[in-house]
Amino acid sequence: MRPDLSQPASQFYKTQRARMVQLLRERGIRDERVLRAMNEIPRHLFVPEAIAAKAYGDYALPIGNMQTISQPYMVARMSELLRVDEQSTVLEIGAGYGYQTAVLSSIAGRVFSIERLADLARAAQANIRKIGCYNATVKWFDGTIGWSEHAPYDGILVAAGSPDVPEPLVNQLAMGGRLVIPVGNEEQQTLVRIVRTEQGIVREDHEPCAFVKLIGRHGWSS
Repeated sequence: MRPDLSQPASQFYKTQRARMVQLLRERGIRDERVLRAMNEIPRHLFVPEAIAAKAYGDYALPIGNMQTISQPYMVARMSELLRVDEQSTVLEIGAGYGYQTAVLSSIAGRVFSIERLADLARAAQANIRKIGCYNATVKWFDGTIGWSEHAPYDGILVAAGSPDVPEPLVNQLAMGGRLVIPVGNEEQQTLVRIVRTEQGIVREDHEPCAFVKLIGRHGWSS
């Protein structure tokens, strides 16, 4: 979709955000804090400028380096499944251009994000600062190892598909913490939520999904 040149670009994008959020409601997203964040965050600033007008469509978009920004529904669904609040500390694996990071920063207290590609890590850090997000930080590293310095985490969100659940991430969950991750083969995964309880680890399988591969020591090798 091309911007309507009869209205200012800011109004065009505001209208598109409202339509996106309405679609998310229709698809079953109920967490009002997630919906509010996605209604406020300028998603078009988190994609290459050439495709900014497509930013609010409910599909993934390429951001270079064979990576994508997740479709809005999946961003909302994974954020909702985390069930975090302003007291929560969250770890994100796979920052991309920083959009999911920005959403998490709006619903959690602190966000630590890891991106394995240096160019994307720098872009994500710049993008979240551009919109005034200062309770999140992005590091260039192998996300499958986690970030033990700030553990334990109330929520861990992995924005890439893994052949299995990386053990280091499970170990960095706080008691009662939740890990949301796509698990499966290279083409198709299932959205999985891991909950750490006093009795042990509980696994819940949710809907099918398709993400780029989670590459690292405890993910895909390449």
